[in-house]
Amino acid sequence: MENIYLVGFMGTGKSAVGKKLAARLNVRFLDLDALIEEKEGRKIVDIFRENGEPYFRKLEKENLKEISTKDNLVVACGGGIVLDRENIALMKKTGRMVCLRARTEVILERVKRYKHRPLLNVEDKEKAILEILKVRQPLYDLAHFSIDTSDLSIEAVVEKILAHLNK
Repeated sequence: MENIYLVGFMGTGKSAVGKKLAARLNVRFLDLDALIEEKEGRKIVDIFRENGEPYFRKLEKENLKEISTKDNLVVACGGGIVLDRENIALMKKTGRMVCLRARTEVILERVKRYKHRPLLNVEDKEKAILEILKVRQPLYDLAHFSIDTSDLSIEAVVEKILAHLNK
């Protein structure tokens, strides 16, 4: 099976959906951010604070390259992985790129208590979400297909992904 790369903004359900999808497909689940944290021995928020976003994006790209050489993975990618077009090309070449979406107010509700999201450690989270989405949305649109998770259960999202994959 080719890899399935879940992309999309934070709070759209990539990790939760990815775990269930991998279980249904009987393949390994991998969270790219968790892999980076494990290798670096520190949290993403600390990497951003201590080394900056460009350093984190370099780590993200290196780790994506490494895991893309494997098969049978469901990978939850960080929300900004699409900022590098080479990452998009690699995901599309080695698997299916699936974008999970949600309405802004749903994302806001889901992430409002997060303290480990460096790009949302700001006063006006809604404004930050809208600004980030403005840049990333055209890149998310390059996915093989998208699913809006706003009003769906994790299981329903998994079913929709499986239906798309079987087309």
